[in-house]
Formats: sequence, C-alpha cells, structure tokens
Amino acid sequence: MKNSLRELRAQRGWSQTDLAERLNVSRQTVNAIENERYDPSLPLAFQIAKLFDCTIEAIFSAD
Repeated sequence: MKNSLRELRAQRGWSQTDLAERLNVSRQTVNAIENERYDPSLPLAFQIAKLFDCTIEAIFSAD
C-alpha cells in the first residue's frame, strides 16, 4: 500500500523514533510502513490519520 507517511513525518521534523513513540509502536514498524513492507492495522491507520489531522485516504492509497 502506497503512503505519504515519510513526507508527513519529515514536514514536522520528526524522526522515525519520534513518530514511533507518538504511535506507541516500534521504530521498525514505522520504517516498514514507510517502505511499504507492512500495511498498518485499521486501528493504527486511524491513529496515524488522527495524529496528522487528515483522513486515512489522504495518507494511504492502493497500489
């Protein structure tokens, strides 16, 4: 699943570790999502969208 997580995180000046702490996941999970090796669960996707104040569709899109 394509996503703009890396760009959103960079706009805020957050490291992968910073984002992971805000989402209560590991840095490796953030890295895997950013590199499109892992699709987040629906609850995690909602949490990401809420954190960045946008819709899930604005962050994630089908391949």
